[in-house]
Amino acid sequence: MRKMFLLLVSATLLCQAAFSQSAPPAWKEAQSGGYKYRYIPGDPMQARFYTLPNGLSVILSVNKKDPRIQTLIGVRAGSNSDPVTHTGLAHYLEHLLFKGTSKYGSLDWAKEKPYLDKIEKLYDTYNHTTDEAKRKVIYRQIDSVSGIAATFAIANEYDKMMTNMGAQNTNAHTWVEETVYQEDIPSTAIDKFLAVQAERFRDPQFRIFHTELEAVYEEKNRGLDNDGRKVYETTLSTLFPTHNYGQQSTIGTVEHLRNPSLIEIRKFYNKYYVPNNMSVIFAGDFDPDYVIKKVDAAFSYMKPKPVTEYTGPKEAPIAQPIVKEVYGPDAENISMAFRMPGSNDTRNTVLLNVVAYVLSNGKAGLLDLNLNKQQKVLRASISLYPWKDYSVFTLNGRAKQDQSLDEVKELLVSQLTALRNGDFDESLIKAIVNNIKLDEIQGLESNETRANTLMDAFIKHKGKNWNYDVGMIDAMSKVTKKDITDFAARFLNNNYVLLYKRKGEDKNIEKVEKPPITPVAVNRDAQSDFLKKVADMPETPVKPLWLDFQKDIQNGKAGPAELLYVQNKDNSLFRLHYRFDMGNFADRQLATALEYLKLTGTDKYSSEEISKQFYQIACNFSTNVGNEETTITISGLQENFDKAVELFDHLLSQCKADEQVLAGLKNRLFKTRADNKLNKSSILTGLRSYATYGAKNPFNSQLSNDELKGLTAAGLVQQLHDLANYRHSVIYYGPASQADVSSSVARLHRQPATFKEAKPATQFTRTVSAGNKVLFADYDMVQAEVSWVRNTDTYDPSRTAVVDLYNNYFGYGMGSIVFQTIRESKALAYSTYAYYASPAKKNDHYSMLAYVGSQADKINDAIVGMNELLTTLPESDKAFETARSSMRKGIETERITQDGIVFNYINARKLGLDTDIRKSVYERAAQLQFNDLKQLHQQEVSGKPYTYCIVASEKKLAADDLKKYGEVQKLSLEEIFGY
Repeated sequence: MRKMFLLLVSATLLCQAAFSQSAPPAWKEAQSGGYKYRYIPGDPMQARFYTLPNGLSVILSVNKKDPRIQTLIGVRAGSNSDPVTHTGLAHYLEHLLFKGTSKYGSLDWAKEKPYLDKIEKLYDTYNHTTDEAKRKVIYRQIDSVSGIAATFAIANEYDKMMTNMGAQNTNAHTWVEETVYQEDIPSTAIDKFLAVQAERFRDPQFRIFHTELEAVYEEKNRGLDNDGRKVYETTLSTLFPTHNYGQQSTIGTVEHLRNPSLIEIRKFYNKYYVPNNMSVIFAGDFDPDYVIKKVDAAFSYMKPKPVTEYTGPKEAPIAQPIVKEVYGPDAENISMAFRMPGSNDTRNTVLLNVVAYVLSNGKAGLLDLNLNKQQKVLRASISLYPWKDYSVFTLNGRAKQDQSLDEVKELLVSQLTALRNGDFDESLIKAIVNNIKLDEIQGLESNETRANTLMDAFIKHKGKNWNYDVGMIDAMSKVTKKDITDFAARFLNNNYVLLYKRKGEDKNIEKVEKPPITPVAVNRDAQSDFLKKVADMPETPVKPLWLDFQKDIQNGKAGPAELLYVQNKDNSLFRLHYRFDMGNFADRQLATALEYLKLTGTDKYSSEEISKQFYQIACNFSTNVGNEETTITISGLQENFDKAVELFDHLLSQCKADEQVLAGLKNRLFKTRADNKLNKSSILTGLRSYATYGAKNPFNSQLSNDELKGLTAAGLVQQLHDLANYRHSVIYYGPASQADVSSSVARLHRQPATFKEAKPATQFTRTVSAGNKVLFADYDMVQAEVSWVRNTDTYDPSRTAVVDLYNNYFGYGMGSIVFQTIRESKALAYSTYAYYASPAKKNDHYSMLAYVGSQADKINDAIVGMNELLTTLPESDKAFETARSSMRKGIETERITQDGIVFNYINARKLGLDTDIRKSVYERAAQLQFNDLKQLHQQEVSGKPYTYCIVASEKKLAADDLKKYGEVQKLSLEEIFGY
């Protein structure tokens, strides 16, 4: 989790720094609507901090941009607080808080409760039984009783209530010191939201436990397949040999996962889920006086209890590097992790923030300029984990071709030496502060960023140090070079854990075995009285707002280029885009040329000097080469618009050929290509593209290795110098007037009198399947990943409403038919979805896509389960109405703003549309019936041939099993990637 405007780094140990830190802004107190609150003058979020009589913290930040609210409910307890004999317990509990209470999630609570009590006792017996034969007998009893209990349960009723009120992004997470529940709700749903949440935490019931337990098993096994996760956990266990940071992983040990205790989970809930240890946070469009009154009324039933926070032991200092190795199939890398002070000392918080930015800020830090820009490594970066007792500060590096990890390590060490020696310009500190101010302005636009920033403050200090957070930028501006070098000399020496992530077999993996589980009932059409009560609560309708492309966008010229203009009336930020109607399909080396642009200089400036200049003026440029379009974006503070546009244009038109720079880029590209072949997600993406288009497809139609070798710096420079001569449009969002933008761009951006037309694009033809096929790629992993791919009809805008509703009903989100069946009922996967994908341009085709990520020993069951759903669409009137309500409320509260208006317009044009299609979708959705979805399913999904894309280990799958699903074609990595 990151702060809105800072790389959040915290420190506890007293540092003998001499910088003059001014006093933070003082807290003020005010009263409104009958409630007292505290606030900080000058707080850009204007946050109000309330403490209700029972100790519940409520933090409110109003932002009227959209008629929606980001809500978070947080508990100051995570894996640190797990009992040592039951690690993973806080995470278990997070999952179970979605299962309902005695009032919802149950058909008949009186009949269900005896079975839940019996299940709890059986798990306790199971937990204390060591004989494997007896454990199997007990588990069969658990499975049997759970099946009976499930007949009285209503699966996913929480999700149904949230979806019905128009909530989005329903989720939760557990980490080291926190458990946080999130919802993005319409502003009209405050009363409904609070009614559900107050009941949710009143008396949670741990129903449908054994299938949810299996989902956690799946989550654990996915982590065992994730080399980055293994590096993370090994780093922490080494840095913290006694503290829970390193001794208790969030998801828990395999042994503890096999022996859950509902009794211990209940104890944990009763101990930590108390009002004086919790916070409710709102960020968005609401009346704070109304909200605080409603929150108080909803949660006043909660009674405070004393809470003893976990205080870990003090770790012994690390005197010399501790070396560890982790093995796995993914690409190699190295990291140097430092155990740093925690978050109680505000002086060190300031210093460590500045140190982090001096080392890496994406543009002008030591790692950015000395390693990445000069291509001395494939990539170097930092990462920060800011916790209360300690923080973890890590330098990460990946090797180029023909470079050892030890060489990368020495280069990382050299930058720490440079930091200690003060080998950086002190003006960098001022630039850092200016860029943080820019980030702050950008962060204020997002309700999610506001809410997460406030929740972070609550988790660490119950919000008590918010005044220091508000004053952070001012404090950072007072830091001197000597302060930084003194800090680095004290904390960044040989006191690190050196971790090598090496390619090879991990012989220590112990997966959580699949227990025998009988599918349970989900009772899709059932509804509790509580759900009906919430649904009947009044709410003020929100009127949807449609885009009017003729009024919302001003058209003009910026030189010969078309100018699409939207004014920013909120702040001083601008974004300028040059958009070309050509991309990878037209020119396969364009992406390489634009990467080269970021690394070379001109006769006037070196590449490093250009990066420094952009950072000094708090501006940036980025490039994005898509398949059919290329966008160059320049952004920053409007006061520096001319400087930024002129500087980029100088770079584009005057960049020089440097074969040494190109040689370094080629080296890194070849290494990146090799690393991509080691990544299971990239492999699955390649399989899907192969299934969609055949052997020649967008994914593998890249420059061959020989073509890449043959590129010359002179050729790339010529291409870059010529780029602005191709037809492109100019898109501007910012505070300047249209006339000023038009004249400034015409003056600063070199363009020809007449544009060249875009190069013709390579055309790819989608496959037409006559029968089922299996595309298989071998990968050393515990899990198995399966995707279903099928191409269907060409785009028809009149079908948009039914397609969107079908996806909401069938395969999107936790309330969908696919999720309820595959995960909730059958416990076959942690992650699963299915949807009918719409094309991005007219005359292109729809496609049906589905996915299951499962344990290898469950793959056959998972495939059968998904195939049953693809064959027969389950009918649920209640689920249908919920999906339709959610879809319409989402459109009602959606506001397309800023330059998003222009890109929405461009996307509409690609589809042959000249109006905002959401209007017709909204109106049509009200008329749709289930038979419309059924007809789509029967015509395009059911009984049709599919291509199964499977990434798994050959050691864990039987070859004959794959043949059951179609003709098997095992693809080599060269066939998948094209090189």
